[in-house]
Amino acid sequence: MKKFEEQFKHIYSQDLSEKKTWYSSVAEAYNKTRPRYPKQLINRIVELAKLTPNAKILELGCGPGIATVEFAKLGFSIVSLEPSPESCEFARENCAQYPNVEIQNITFEEWELGTNKFDAVIAATAFHWISPEIRCSKSAQALKDNSSLILLSNKEPQPSYEIYQLLSEVYQKQAPSVTRYEDPEIQEKTIREFGGRIIDSSYFQSLFYEYLRCEVNYSIDDYLAMLSTLSPFIALESQQRSSLFTALKEVLEQNCEGDIQTSYISAFHIARKAI
Repeated sequence: MKKFEEQFKHIYSQDLSEKKTWYSSVAEAYNKTRPRYPKQLINRIVELAKLTPNAKILELGCGPGIATVEFAKLGFSIVSLEPSPESCEFARENCAQYPNVEIQNITFEEWELGTNKFDAVIAATAFHWISPEIRCSKSAQALKDNSSLILLSNKEPQPSYEIYQLLSEVYQKQAPSVTRYEDPEIQEKTIREFGGRIIDSSYFQSLFYEYLRCEVNYSIDDYLAMLSTLSPFIALESQQRSSLFTALKEVLEQNCEGDIQTSYISAFHIARKAI
């Protein structure tokens, strides 16, 4: 698990106030360009977690509501927690037509457990943001017996290796810290390893794991906007980030005709609350 801890060490070092504002400047780009969760995976989750039409769901870190909308379409009652005020606004707009969805601007750490228990706790590309000390224990407390923790994960969309090699030259000159290429096998391994940590916590059992290899095409501007929402890029100093994106755009415009084809792994883990 050492590699996983290294990848997300910038998250674990932040306090709650930093986590609340981390995506503030890129909330619009996040809403527009982050990849969606395939309907096929959503349907499998509902099947494996045995979610009935009247199920009540607690969602952790809903962002702009990318996953929220998919579950809301199926009629579930959802309470979604989101630390970022800007992301909350997008989530409320995106879920406005679903009266059974409630978006709360709060962290899971700050949220108070009530007497009501949930049929599922869901986190979509967000569970790693929650403090390790409480994310599994508090999720288990929020669940009814025999209910499920559901983690969805979308890895970063990757261009072809040929395109990445061109971009890598820019990264090496401008920002070596963000130079990273993950092929599907590496992405799948990273997600799979994270699921093992849930079982290791002893709060959950009977882990199910499935994934799909997905594709999404971006215009050059949208591809760069998507990159801007990734934590390693957000962490860059503003002038360095601006220079980097200017150079990346120049390379892409010189070498790409039309859309940029990318691929990514979309996956889920489902684990039952331990009795």
